[in-house]
Amino acid sequence: MYLLGLGVLLLALKYLEIGPVAAWEWWWVLSPFAAAVAWWAWADWSGYTKKKAMQKEDARKQARIDKSRESLGIKPKKR
Repeated sequence: MYLLGLGVLLLALKYLEIGPVAAWEWWWVLSPFAAAVAWWAWADWSGYTKKKAMQKEDARKQARIDKSRESLGIKPKKR
């Protein structure tokens, strides 16, 4: 997401001809978009995206379990 933000910022600076970015070649300005595509391709290929989604789901599940135990008066398990 940071790469997309950087790409949009550089694109706006180049288009509006602001600062030193106005003199840069277009491929420098558009390179963060290519890096974002490469990152997403790697994240999907390696399973990084799925792993992060599963960790988030597990944390939500554990929070629900802890909340239920607390409402029953049972102390949550310490890790």
